[in-house]
Amino acid sequence: MAFSAVLKSEWTKIRTVASTSWTLVIAFLATVGFSAAFCAAVGASFDSMKPGERATFDPVLLSFSGMSFGQLSMIIFGVLVVSTEYSTGMIRTSLAAVPARAGFLAGKLTVATALALVVGLLTSFVSFFLGQAVLGDHGTGIGGDDVLRAVIGAGVYMALLALFSMGVAAMLRSSVASISILIPFFLIVSNLLSGFDSTRKYGQYLPDKAGSKIMQIVPDAMGSAETPYGPWGGLGIMLLWVLAAVLGGYLVLKKRDA
Repeated sequence: MAFSAVLKSEWTKIRTVASTSWTLVIAFLATVGFSAAFCAAVGASFDSMKPGERATFDPVLLSFSGMSFGQLSMIIFGVLVVSTEYSTGMIRTSLAAVPARAGFLAGKLTVATALALVVGLLTSFVSFFLGQAVLGDHGTGIGGDDVLRAVIGAGVYMALLALFSMGVAAMLRSSVASISILIPFFLIVSNLLSGFDSTRKYGQYLPDKAGSKIMQIVPDAMGSAETPYGPWGGLGIMLLWVLAAVLGGYLVLKKRDA
């Protein structure tokens, strides 16, 4: 089967599964909604902030403060894109139609990642403009230093998070197992490792902590810990995690039966 036909097939699979589409809608609504709420709360209490808090105030990062909620839905999207075929048994039909497993996986990841990127960019731009509108005089414009980089980076971060989840799901081949590992990993383990001085040096290299650095325009913004890398270095670290997950997923798909 031609690669263009694989792409069309994968697009059909994604758009015809309601649960997969809804995860993207929820990712958008959760990120935009919670971010706007946090911006409103901070904007209302800005005058009472301590001098140190004002010095590291980052209006751009604040407009993505709801990302921690929206990214959970993006993780689930990535998992469902890959694992649904295993749970329904459709994977055998798909591999019979596309015997070249590298091409099959590449087509699936390409379509899903492109869709996640579109939704991620839409989410980041809406979150930014709404957040800055809510912040009013405390906000900034899209033309400010590094602002556009941070806004686009936030959308790329969401897409990479989905791609990382697809790689993990391809390795585990189970929705339940993948979600049971990924959600606690990002929601609990990552925050715990980054929350203590003794473990922060390890936690700062996890994909979400490193990747989210791209959303900052102020060093050590909003009281975040100092890191030995900058925005682009953090995104590079996240890319390494994503590449490792995708490679692992490919090796499992190549060596195991459907």
